[in-house]
Amino acid sequence: MSVTSPLLSQFKSLTISTPFLHGSSSLSRLSTPSSSITSQKPSPPAFLPPIRAMRSMQGRVVCSTNDKTVSVEVTRLAPHPKYKRRVRKKKKYQAHDPLNQFQVGDYVQLEKSRPISKTKTFVAVPVPPRNQPKVKEEKNQELGLPLESLQTS
Repeated sequence: MSVTSPLLSQFKSLTISTPFLHGSSSLSRLSTPSSSITSQKPSPPAFLPPIRAMRSMQGRVVCSTNDKTVSVEVTRLAPHPKYKRRVRKKKKYQAHDPLNQFQVGDYVQLEKSRPISKTKTFVAVPVPPRNQPKVKEEKNQELGLPLESLQTS
């Protein structure tokens, strides 16, 4: 009996200490791995701006009858699902025009902004026209020689 009494005293001194007893487990302690093999993921640097896709589009004003609102048609090229040829896809967006400066046919750039109304989340910004006639300089002054057609004799 003397042999069993030290064993019993050993078992009595042991206490069960699991985090699951009496519902006192902490989920934050359980979710973190305790292994030294897994390392913490490095956080991205703070100086990089967040990636925002499709913040601006360009299109043509198709309707400007509403006050401070223009309807802009944006054309993009997308592959045809069956024939894989690029097809023009058009979509109309409502854009905010605070000064009512745009007329039908103007090309504008749509900048993403906070929602202004149910359908308006873009602000229209003017875009300079692409095909402007270039100012031609007179070439006879560059060379310093008068042209034969301009000479009077």
